[in-house]
Amino acid sequence: MVSPQISNLIIMLVMMQLSRRIDMENEQNILYIRIAYGASVGLAFIIYQLTRKIIVTKNDLTTLKYVQPSSPFGGEGEKLETTTVKDYDLKEIDSAIKSIYTGLAMMGFMHLYMKYTNPLFMQCISPIKTALESNEVKIHLFGKPATGDMKRPFTAASLFGGATSGPKTDKQSIEEAERAGNGGVKAD
Repeated sequence: MVSPQISNLIIMLVMMQLSRRIDMENEQNILYIRIAYGASVGLAFIIYQLTRKIIVTKNDLTTLKYVQPSSPFGGEGEKLETTTVKDYDLKEIDSAIKSIYTGLAMMGFMHLYMKYTNPLFMQCISPIKTALESNEVKIHLFGKPATGDMKRPFTAASLFGGATSGPKTDKQSIEEAERAGNGGVKAD
């Protein structure tokens, strides 16, 4: 299976070639590009909302403990997180929905204020692709097992293909964080 980074690169190259053949000054083409982008964002939002509904319906209250690594920019150290699978999944879905709003704001600024149409065209596929590649969507909408790379808590893939840094789930790290008193209170 092709990695998401490679498929993103291929899609961007194809979209760049297509954008060269489209007249970006034609008002009718601009309207179609706006409709395509809006439909893509709308479909991604619907995918996330369906996944959210499935998560709430499943109501998986299994306890999930992990040690959140310290932020490279913040002064806080490692923190023990205790939550449920349902709450963790809802937090991840909410984060994905917020990323849709961020993308809309960026594209709105670039297209409406700066009058760039090309980035809008280039991003027509991205929201749907991102939604379909989301671990939460794969687990809840497509019924894939939460094992391997899709085991909670999810690790963030490195931008440069190196080692991933993510939450620690080993028993020793959790026990050390509990003894240190770094969090551990179940979030409501």
